[in-house]
Amino acid sequence: MPMGGAANVQAVQFPNLMPRATAQEQGNIGLIMDVFMEMTVELGRTRKLIKDILGMGEGTIIELDKLAGEPVDILVNHKLIAKGEVVVIDENFGVRVTEIVSPMERMSDLG
Repeated sequence: MPMGGAANVQAVQFPNLMPRATAQEQGNIGLIMDVFMEMTVELGRTRKLIKDILGMGEGTIIELDKLAGEPVDILVNHKLIAKGEVVVIDENFGVRVTEIVSPMERMSDLG
C-alpha cells in the first residue's frame, strides 16, 4: 500500500464457468447419434449363497430389495441415468421414465 495514499482496488472479473457449445461442437454430436449403448432396467437386487443359487429351479421366487410399485432404475452402460415405472403395452413390458437423474447425482455416483 502506498504511503499516505489510498489503495486502488478493482473488482475481479472471472470468466464464465458454464461451457458454451460452439456451432462446430453442436454439429459433432451428429457423429455419434447412431452409436449403440447398453440400456438396462433394474427391478432390484439381492445377494444369495452359492448353495441357494444352485438349489434354484422352476418356480423359485427370488425376493428383491425393492418394493412393488417402487421406481425401477434405468442404467446406460451400467450408470444410473433415470428412474421409471413398469408398464404393460400389448402384453409386453416397458418402462415409463418418471425422473432423470441430475448431472450432479451422476457425478457423485462415480466416486
